[in-house]
Amino acid sequence: MTASFRLGYVPGVTPAKWVRIWSERLPRVPLDLVQVAAAEAADLVRDGGVDAVLLRLPIDRTGLNAIPLYAETTVVVVPKDHVVTAVEEVTIEDLADELMLHPLDDTLDWQGPPGRLVDQRPATTADAIELVAAGTGLLVVPQSLARLYHRKDLTYRPLVDAPESRVALSWPEGEPTELMEQFIGIVRGRTVNSTRGPAPAKAPVKTPAKSQGGGKRGKPRRRS
Repeated sequence: MTASFRLGYVPGVTPAKWVRIWSERLPRVPLDLVQVAAAEAADLVRDGGVDAVLLRLPIDRTGLNAIPLYAETTVVVVPKDHVVTAVEEVTIEDLADELMLHPLDDTLDWQGPPGRLVDQRPATTADAIELVAAGTGLLVVPQSLARLYHRKDLTYRPLVDAPESRVALSWPEGEPTELMEQFIGIVRGRTVNSTRGPAPAKAPVKTPAKSQGGGKRGKPRRRS
Protein backbone atom coordinates (compact mmCIF):
# COMPACT_ATOMS: atom_id res chain seq x y z
CA MET A 1 0.00 0.00 0.00
CA THR A 2 1.32 3.46 -0.94
CA ALA A 3 2.14 5.69 2.00
CA SER A 4 0.21 8.94 2.28
CA PHE A 5 0.52 12.18 4.24
CA ARG A 6 -2.53 13.63 6.00
CA LEU A 7 -2.50 17.42 6.33
CA GLY A 8 -5.14 19.26 8.33
CA TYR A 9 -5.86 22.95 7.89
CA VAL A 10 -8.15 25.43 9.61
CA PRO A 11 -10.64 27.68 7.78
CA GLY A 12 -9.03 30.55 5.91
CA VAL A 13 -5.59 28.94 5.65
CA THR A 14 -4.76 27.94 2.08
CA PRO A 15 -2.13 25.19 1.66
CA ALA A 16 -2.34 25.24 -2.17
CA LYS A 17 1.25 26.42 -2.76
CA TRP A 18 2.76 23.73 -0.53
CA VAL A 19 0.44 21.05 -1.94
CA ARG A 20 1.65 21.88 -5.45
CA ILE A 21 5.29 21.60 -4.43
CA TRP A 22 4.55 18.29 -2.67
CA SER A 23 2.96 16.82 -5.81
CA GLU A 24 6.01 17.87 -7.84
CA ARG A 25 8.55 16.40 -5.41
CA LEU A 26 6.66 13.31 -4.22
CA PRO A 27 4.37 12.39 -7.12
CA ARG A 28 3.72 8.86 -5.86
CA VAL A 29 2.75 9.88 -2.33
CA PRO A 30 -0.84 11.11 -1.94
CA LEU A 31 -1.37 14.18 0.22
CA ASP A 32 -4.78 13.98 1.91
CA LEU A 33 -6.25 17.36 2.91
CA VAL A 34 -8.55 17.49 5.95
CA GLN A 35 -10.39 20.68 6.86
CA VAL A 36 -10.69 21.00 10.65
CA ALA A 37 -12.37 23.49 12.98
CA ALA A 38 -9.86 25.87 14.57
CA ALA A 39 -10.81 24.77 18.10
CA GLU A 40 -10.12 21.11 17.28
CA ALA A 41 -6.95 21.42 15.20
CA ALA A 42 -4.37 20.91 17.96
CA ASP A 43 -6.18 17.90 19.44
CA LEU A 44 -6.59 16.32 16.00
CA VAL A 45 -2.87 16.25 15.29
CA ARG A 46 -2.01 15.41 18.92
CA ASP A 47 -4.30 12.35 18.73
CA GLY A 48 -2.95 11.19 15.36
CA GLY A 49 -5.98 12.12 13.28
CA VAL A 50 -3.61 13.88 10.85
CA ASP A 51 0.17 13.84 10.41
CA ALA A 52 0.43 17.63 10.59
CA VAL A 53 -1.89 20.61 10.68
CA LEU A 54 -1.82 24.24 9.57
CA LEU A 55 -3.41 26.22 12.42
CA ARG A 56 -3.41 29.57 14.17
CA LEU A 57 -1.43 30.36 17.29
CA PRO A 58 -1.67 30.50 20.24
CA ILE A 59 -2.38 26.83 21.05
CA ASP A 60 -1.71 24.43 23.88
CA ARG A 61 1.65 23.05 22.71
CA THR A 62 1.62 20.05 25.03
CA GLY A 63 2.96 17.13 23.00
CA LEU A 64 3.33 19.24 19.86
CA ASN A 65 5.98 20.96 17.77
CA ALA A 66 5.11 24.17 15.91
CA ILE A 67 6.82 26.28 13.26
CA PRO A 68 5.37 29.82 12.88
CA LEU A 69 4.97 30.52 9.17
CA TYR A 70 3.48 33.99 8.74
CA ALA A 71 1.29 36.65 10.39
CA GLU A 72 -2.03 37.69 8.90
CA THR A 73 -3.42 41.20 8.65
CA THR A 74 -6.14 41.86 11.21
CA VAL A 75 -9.32 43.55 9.94
CA VAL A 76 -12.65 44.76 11.27
CA VAL A 77 -15.73 43.50 9.40
CA VAL A 78 -18.53 46.06 9.05
CA PRO A 79 -21.73 46.63 7.03
CA LYS A 80 -21.03 48.41 3.75
CA ASP A 81 -22.88 51.53 4.89
CA HIS A 82 -20.97 51.84 8.18
CA VAL A 83 -19.03 55.04 8.92
CA VAL A 84 -15.79 52.99 9.14
CA THR A 85 -15.87 52.55 5.36
CA ALA A 86 -15.01 56.27 4.97
CA VAL A 87 -11.38 55.49 5.90
CA GLU A 88 -8.86 52.99 4.57
CA GLU A 89 -7.59 51.82 7.97
CA VAL A 90 -8.95 51.76 11.50
CA THR A 91 -7.42 52.01 14.98
CA ILE A 92 -8.63 50.45 18.23
CA GLU A 93 -9.53 53.96 19.43
CA ASP A 94 -11.85 54.36 16.44
CA LEU A 95 -13.88 51.38 17.71
CA ALA A 96 -14.17 52.55 21.34
CA ASP A 97 -17.91 53.31 21.11
CA GLU A 98 -18.86 50.43 18.79
CA LEU A 99 -20.74 47.27 19.75
CA MET A 100 -18.30 44.41 19.15
CA LEU A 101 -18.76 40.66 18.71
CA HIS A 102 -16.32 38.17 20.27
CA PRO A 103 -16.88 34.62 18.95
CA LEU A 104 -15.85 31.65 21.07
CA ASP A 105 -13.49 30.45 18.32
CA ASP A 106 -11.61 33.78 18.14
CA THR A 107 -7.93 33.07 17.42
CA LEU A 108 -6.45 36.52 18.08
CA ASP A 109 -4.10 36.66 21.05
CA TRP A 110 -5.97 39.13 23.25
CA GLN A 111 -8.51 39.17 26.09
CA GLY A 112 -11.15 40.55 23.76
CA PRO A 113 -11.83 43.15 21.08
CA PRO A 114 -12.07 46.87 21.78
CA GLY A 115 -15.32 48.75 22.14
CA ARG A 116 -18.46 47.59 23.96
CA LEU A 117 -18.82 43.81 23.85
CA VAL A 118 -22.16 42.26 22.98
CA ASP A 119 -23.20 40.18 26.01
CA GLN A 120 -23.72 36.86 24.26
CA ARG A 121 -20.68 35.43 22.46
CA PRO A 122 -21.38 33.75 19.10
CA ALA A 123 -20.25 30.11 18.92
CA THR A 124 -18.26 30.57 15.71
CA THR A 125 -16.81 33.25 13.46
CA ALA A 126 -19.33 32.24 10.78
CA ASP A 127 -22.16 32.94 13.24
CA ALA A 128 -20.59 36.29 14.13
CA ILE A 129 -20.45 37.28 10.46
CA GLU A 130 -24.22 36.71 10.22
CA LEU A 131 -24.71 38.95 13.25
CA VAL A 132 -22.61 41.71 11.66
CA ALA A 133 -24.89 41.53 8.62
CA ALA A 134 -27.91 41.78 10.96
CA GLY A 135 -26.53 44.98 12.50
CA THR A 136 -25.78 43.45 15.92
CA GLY A 137 -22.14 44.56 16.08
CA LEU A 138 -18.75 44.62 14.38
CA LEU A 139 -16.20 41.80 14.23
CA VAL A 140 -12.38 41.70 14.30
CA VAL A 141 -10.83 38.73 12.47
CA PRO A 142 -7.79 37.70 10.43
CA GLN A 143 -8.18 38.97 6.86
CA SER A 144 -8.32 35.44 5.45
CA LEU A 145 -11.49 34.74 7.46
CA ALA A 146 -13.08 37.99 6.29
CA ARG A 147 -12.44 36.79 2.73
CA LEU A 148 -13.63 33.25 3.45
CA TYR A 149 -16.98 34.45 4.83
CA HIS A 150 -17.39 37.28 2.32
CA ARG A 151 -20.88 38.71 1.88
CA LYS A 152 -22.01 41.37 -0.60
CA ASP A 153 -23.49 43.48 2.19
CA LEU A 154 -20.30 43.51 4.27
CA THR A 155 -16.78 44.86 3.85
CA TYR A 156 -13.69 45.22 6.04
CA ARG A 157 -10.86 47.58 6.89
CA PRO A 158 -7.36 46.86 8.33
CA LEU A 159 -7.16 47.34 12.12
CA VAL A 160 -3.63 48.63 12.41
CA ASP A 161 -2.93 48.37 16.15
CA ALA A 162 -4.59 45.02 16.90
CA PRO A 163 -2.88 41.68 17.59
CA GLU A 164 -2.09 39.61 14.51
CA SER A 165 -3.08 36.02 13.86
CA ARG A 166 -0.01 33.80 13.39
CA VAL A 167 -0.31 30.72 11.20
CA ALA A 168 1.89 27.77 12.09
CA LEU A 169 2.63 24.20 11.04
CA SER A 170 2.23 21.79 13.95
CA TRP A 171 2.99 18.06 14.34
CA PRO A 172 3.48 15.62 17.26
CA GLU A 173 6.62 15.73 19.37
CA GLY A 174 9.28 13.11 18.77
CA GLU A 175 11.43 12.11 15.83
CA PRO A 176 9.66 13.32 12.67
CA THR A 177 8.90 10.76 9.99
CA GLU A 178 10.57 10.95 6.61
CA LEU A 179 7.39 12.39 5.08
CA MET A 180 7.11 14.94 7.89
CA GLU A 181 10.68 16.04 7.19
CA GLN A 182 9.74 16.43 3.54
CA PHE A 183 6.80 18.69 4.37
CA ILE A 184 8.81 20.74 6.87
CA GLY A 185 11.38 21.29 4.13
CA ILE A 186 8.67 22.46 1.75
CA VAL A 187 7.14 25.03 4.11
CA ARG A 188 10.60 26.27 5.07
CA GLY A 189 11.47 26.82 1.42
CA ARG A 190 14.21 24.22 1.14
CA THR A 191 15.21 23.16 -2.34
CA VAL A 192 14.94 19.55 -3.52
CA ASN A 193 18.63 18.96 -2.82
CA SER A 194 18.54 20.50 0.66
CA THR A 195 15.35 18.79 1.84
CA ARG A 196 16.16 15.96 4.23
CA GLY A 197 15.40 12.42 3.26
CA PRO A 198 15.00 10.85 -0.19
CA ALA A 199 12.00 11.80 -2.31
CA PRO A 200 9.86 8.72 -3.06
CA ALA A 201 9.49 7.97 -6.81
CA LYS A 202 1.78 10.75 -9.72
CA ALA A 203 -0.83 10.34 -7.03
CA PRO A 204 -3.44 13.04 -7.03
CA VAL A 205 -4.04 15.29 -4.04
CA LYS A 206 -7.35 14.21 -2.53
CA THR A 207 -10.12 16.76 -2.23
CA PRO A 208 -10.56 18.25 1.24
CA ALA A 209 -12.59 16.25 3.73
CA LYS A 210 -14.21 17.99 6.67
CA SER A 211 -13.20 16.71 10.07
CA GLN A 212 -15.61 16.40 12.91
CA GLY A 213 -15.63 18.44 14.86
CA GLY A 214 -0.28 36.10 4.25
CA GLY A 215 2.03 38.47 3.78
CA LYS A 216 3.25 41.76 5.16
CA ARG A 217 0.73 44.32 6.18
CA GLY A 218 0.54 47.43 4.11
CA LYS A 219 -0.48 50.72 5.67
CA PRO A 220 -3.10 52.41 3.49
CA ARG A 221 -3.59 56.12 3.97
CA ARG A 222 -6.75 57.66 5.30
CA ARG A 223 -8.94 59.17 2.66
CA SER A 224 -9.06 62.91 2.68
